[in-house]
Amino acid sequence: MRPAHVYADLTPAQHLELITALHGPWRVAARVVIVLLSASGMSAPEIAELLHYEPVTVRRWIARHTRDGITGLPDRPRSGRPRIGSPRLGQRIHTLLQTPKAWTTARLWRAARRPQMSLRTFYRRLREQGSWRRPRLIAKGDPDHDTTCATIQARIAALPAGSAVLAEDETHLDLLPRVRSCWMPTGLRHRLLTPGSNIRRTVHGAINLATGAWHHHVSVKNVSVVFCYFLQTLLDAYPDAPVVAVICDNGGTHHSGITRRWLTEQPRLMLIEGAKYSPQDNPVERIWAGLKHHIANTAPATMAGRVRQAHAYFRDRTTEQNLTTAAPWTSPWLPQGFGQDFWPRA
Repeated sequence: MRPAHVYADLTPAQHLELITALHGPWRVAARVVIVLLSASGMSAPEIAELLHYEPVTVRRWIARHTRDGITGLPDRPRSGRPRIGSPRLGQRIHTLLQTPKAWTTARLWRAARRPQMSLRTFYRRLREQGSWRRPRLIAKGDPDHDTTCATIQARIAALPAGSAVLAEDETHLDLLPRVRSCWMPTGLRHRLLTPGSNIRRTVHGAINLATGAWHHHVSVKNVSVVFCYFLQTLLDAYPDAPVVAVICDNGGTHHSGITRRWLTEQPRLMLIEGAKYSPQDNPVERIWAGLKHHIANTAPATMAGRVRQAHAYFRDRTTEQNLTTAAPWTSPWLPQGFGQDFWPRA
């Protein structure tokens, strides 16, 4: 016995829902059905009446399949709605960003003459022209930089054989932790305890530009007496060198009256000051950068703990590592070919 015929019983709302789906998210499948019904012998008006399309639409998809196959049935890329705002808005934003300023999205929107768009839309246009980052601080430079560096090179080249050439600089150690971005577990942000009041110590450091030997001293303050004491330790470290040349920046303790009087009593020590506002010339700056990176995101309980961190950092480094970090061969202070065998042997 044949089973009874089964017919779908649709309410008007369900019928509308199915037709909307055929014309919406499932429209590509509906176009496949159009092609199959046409291949079975149904005419375009009959298919259009069945699927609630216009006959011209049915014929268009049949022709598209005949020409391109199944790859022609999905929607083609569309240009979309025209962009909001003037076509020159991007150029205006780019021009504004050329001027250093504490730019925010709202501030740029006001400076761009308040274009008729939401701040979120303006933000998307802003992302096409710039990125959110910190500016870089640079020194203003010395107009006589090249002349000063050439003079330093000549003075080093004229030193007698066996001389020691060192670069010197100072930095500060703070009990207050220096924080830097780093990896953390998802959902957890590390918290570093800050001291009630900051405590600071001064570190004098010098690197032998030929061998990589490192010398440093930690003091309570950066004063001329401490600077002279550090220079004396450099002289004691090279008792056989006819001249110990120390190249430094233009800090106040380097040419104070106390320092000048002390230098007159030390014929073996030659203090050479580099170009003004040119910290990039000093290889010791890169040593300080490595030290600050080493102690970042740490919070010892006492200043003695912070000083021990610095001592441990320098103690665990080899002369080869010091030379690699400082990269003295990139400094404009040194004549070409400078090294341990730079001066001719007697």
